[in-house]
Amino acid sequence: MATLREIRQRISGVKSTQKITKAMKMVAAAKLRRATDAIIAARPYARKMQELLSYLSGQVDVTKYPQFEAREVKAVAIVIVTADRGLCGAFNSNIIKAAVNHIRTNYAEMNAAGKVKLICVGKKGYDFFSKREYEVIAKHVGIFSQMNFTTAKTIVAEVVDGFIKGEYDKVEVISNEFKNAVQQKLTIGQFLPVVQQASDAKNVSADYIFEPASDEIVSALVPKHLNFQIWRVLLDSNAAEHGARMSAMENASTNARDLIKVLQLNYNKARQASITKELLEIVAGAEALKKAS
Repeated sequence: MATLREIRQRISGVKSTQKITKAMKMVAAAKLRRATDAIIAARPYARKMQELLSYLSGQVDVTKYPQFEAREVKAVAIVIVTADRGLCGAFNSNIIKAAVNHIRTNYAEMNAAGKVKLICVGKKGYDFFSKREYEVIAKHVGIFSQMNFTTAKTIVAEVVDGFIKGEYDKVEVISNEFKNAVQQKLTIGQFLPVVQQASDAKNVSADYIFEPASDEIVSALVPKHLNFQIWRVLLDSNAAEHGARMSAMENASTNARDLIKVLQLNYNKARQASITKELLEIVAGAEALKKAS
């Protein structure tokens, strides 16, 4: 059985840990609010840009644009978005497991032949895949501490360049989409070639007049669309990470509180047992003295 001193030390250690987890929860909550505002503001723009591109792609000859070129998939690139830090529950492990299962299920032969190339965004994903039998062709770590649209443009430039050069025939993105403070949705989506989504009936029936011509608008819109889609993915992942960390730290604080209660109960029991033992020893000593006298 643990001594009183050991139990006191453990209670003190758990209380110190609880202070840290509470502080981390408060920091994550503050960051989550800013991240949530950013992604909520970005989603309508991304959605409207997608609608416009979907409509225009049905009006022009998209075969002129290499980003739309669908070809036989002989090599694939996957952008895997994780966090740079841990202590956010299963946020990183879920992404990594999903990526591993996705590659194993759909691209096992390609991966064995070195035809699956990974672009790791976030330190946790890079640390995992770079130490295993995967080909990591690019990494972007430390980007979430200071979110910058330039980072999204850099990632897109690398991905599009490899796609146009024929280094891979398809690009997918695996990331967490922010739903709310306690829930994230794991998503696996195609990034290249650009998917031509059917416009809704309202947009199809509308008779738009474009200035300049539709071809020129598509030429300018496609790069902006790709850049902003990756930017939205980064914003979503950032908000989801802070939500996951806040939830994880709240659970950790609750568990620490429960553990302190258990330890305090054990301490009281041990102290009571110690006092009882001392009283028995005193009584036994007094009885021994009486018999001796």
